[in-house]
Amino acid sequence: MKYSYRTKDTCAVQIDFDMTDGIVSNIRFLGGCNGNLKMISKLLEGRRAEEIVSACSGNTCGGRKTSCADQLAKAVQSAINQAR
Repeated sequence: MKYSYRTKDTCAVQIDFDMTDGIVSNIRFLGGCNGNLKMISKLLEGRRAEEIVSACSGNTCGGRKTSCADQLAKAVQSAINQAR
């Protein structure tokens, strides 16, 4: 299933991804630090949703209380909740 998440307080404004049977794929960020976000997408491709939430939750960026990785964790957690 395809998911789309509007981020809060990050340079990336949206995260799109697919999740099938708890596996996340095709992670795409709209905006943000292009090179870093491509690498995050590559590293997390095919991982279990819970693993992504655990690895990315709580990461911050500069003086912000969140980051693109933290927002990805929130997006994936939201998808997990929707799938239940």
